Amino acid sequence: MSTPSQVRVRFCPSPTGTPHVGLIRTALFNWAHARHHGGTFVFRIEDTDASRDTVESYEAILDALRWLGLEWDEGPEVGGPHTPYRQSERGALYADALQRLVEAGEAYESYSTAEEIEARHRAAGRDPKLGYDNADRDLTAERKAAFRAEGRTPVYRLRMPDRDIGFTDLIRGEVTFRAGSVPDFVLARGDGTPLYPLTNPLDDALMEITHVLRGEDLLSSTPRQIALFEAFARVGIGSGPPIYAHLPLVTGEGNRKLSKRDPQSNLFLYRDRGFTPEGLLNYLALLGWAIAEDRDVFTLDEMVAAFDVSRVSSNAARFDLKKAEAINSAHLRRLPAEEFARRVEPFLRSEGVIIGTPTAQQRALLAAAAPLVQERSVVLSDAARMLRFLFVDEAAFVPEETAAQAALGPDAAPVLDAALTSLDAVESWTSTDIEAALKASLVDGLGLKPRKAFAPVRVAVSGRTVSPPLYESMELLGRDRSLHRLRAGLERAGGVR
Repeated sequence: MSTPSQVRVRFCPSPTGTPHVGLIRTALFNWAHARHHGGTFVFRIEDTDASRDTVESYEAILDALRWLGLEWDEGPEVGGPHTPYRQSERGALYADALQRLVEAGEAYESYSTAEEIEARHRAAGRDPKLGYDNADRDLTAERKAAFRAEGRTPVYRLRMPDRDIGFTDLIRGEVTFRAGSVPDFVLARGDGTPLYPLTNPLDDALMEITHVLRGEDLLSSTPRQIALFEAFARVGIGSGPPIYAHLPLVTGEGNRKLSKRDPQSNLFLYRDRGFTPEGLLNYLALLGWAIAEDRDVFTLDEMVAAFDVSRVSSNAARFDLKKAEAINSAHLRRLPAEEFARRVEPFLRSEGVIIGTPTAQQRALLAAAAPLVQERSVVLSDAARMLRFLFVDEAAFVPEETAAQAALGPDAAPVLDAALTSLDAVESWTSTDIEAALKASLVDGLGLKPRKAFAPVRVAVSGRTVSPPLYESMELLGRDRSLHRLRAGLERAGGVR
């Protein structure tokens, strides 16, 4: 077992799509394990599949890690002692390792076709779908030459040990695979093109990875990797297998594995809605781990201090959007008011009510208004939608929600007319005086219950049925704009003034 100062973990995605929450959960646990032990977080790109890998996906992975603050110690754009960190640039290393394995008898040429393997199983009365039967382990030079003369191209397979393969998983405990249960597997094509079963463990060995934290869907490949690490060590590469921890699956609807094709898994959907890095990472940490039985909300620093991979559950973790939103909302409430306002700003740009860099007046208005919605926001886009009415141009201001439009029906006319009459007489445009005037005219004067009294006023002023506190909103909006909107609302309701 490595000492804490020697801990080296890796995050090694393939750039084949948009980063998804399950992938990022894996990155987070590796990052937290490294930070907890004062170790090294290695970021490596497995981009040898030219038919599927894209530049856009590669850049998206970097963007995701940087947005979340999961900075890497070694890897692309950072460098390190084991460059390069993209598999597409490491071909010579793979060729050298394969040659060593073949020369040492650890790997061998295999010429059997899938049809021949199936036929041998049938002839022996075995399940024809059992897979490769290790039949080519001891081919003579003459037999290999005969296959080549037929035009056959071999693959290179690792010679699996004829014994049980066991290891201690930091999450699942002792795991054993019986001798013969894992056939010799393919490392490379006949032309030497390396495959994932070779490149992934070889990079781990060369980069001195001490701990591999990965999804439980890869558990079945672990005996193959252990055997390969042992073979590498015998030919002078690395020092043997790393320590494994297989993380529970992240599931979605119907308890199915949350696939990268599932819309709910797209990381950037959460960023676009206004999840904060702190809130999203906090929730992803809860997918298999807990800082304490009675505590769900914590900072990344607190996670690092407490993280122990052996306390990760082996049970599948279901992605619960409602809980993720609740965690994010808690983190929004924790932000200093000025930081909350700063984070809302881009979403007001997305709403189209702030163009480019805000003016000093817009910044001052946002700073004053943000605290009104901070406690009510689940995501930052909620805050932007609630504050939009303060920044929209008067000529473009209309209630957009169906419910809001309905609130300005004929019944709203007498309410808005009375509100205008009372507010016209307000001398000091403060929330206190606005509240007093509206309550006197609508609740006392018209005898309306507060909900009935203030709903039309809220919609006329903010364009929404849900808004920041009404009186404070009207104070920030100002006398002229507030009265202008109330008159426009009265007109929509069929009233005349």
